[in-house]
Amino acid sequence: MANGINKVILIGNLGRDPEVQTFDNDVKKANLSLATTETFTNREGNKEQRTEWHRVVLWRRLAEIAEEYLHKGNQIYIEGRLRTRKWEDKDGNARYTTEVEGQNMTMLGGRPSENNSGTPPVDKEVVQEDNDTDTETPEDDLPF
Repeated sequence: MANGINKVILIGNLGRDPEVQTFDNDVKKANLSLATTETFTNREGNKEQRTEWHRVVLWRRLAEIAEEYLHKGNQIYIEGRLRTRKWEDKDGNARYTTEVEGQNMTMLGGRPSENNSGTPPVDKEVVQEDNDTDTETPEDDLPF
């Protein structure tokens, strides 16, 4: 039996360019601000949007990729886990923050446009043709 599951899956847009740090041992860390927005109909029948902001941390190679390719407005898919950190502020008070520690990332929306507007172009629809006609079962060959 598993002890527990700590898994987060998010699809959202970056609120700013990644903030990347490089440590003494050449390990990189990227901090992202990711917005996820849901649309719903309220009690009065009006459509509303609710945006949640998420702190995402990427390490090593994912941080390098973020530094090179991600910009404000890009849409990304993130898989990871929640991590809570504790530190003391300048007055000695304990502070906490909860972040998504990214383990997998996929850039969505295609390549950034050449005008660098920060808005990725819309993905083209991919249609997969079903050419597998050899798997059809003749009607008189049914098992029941």
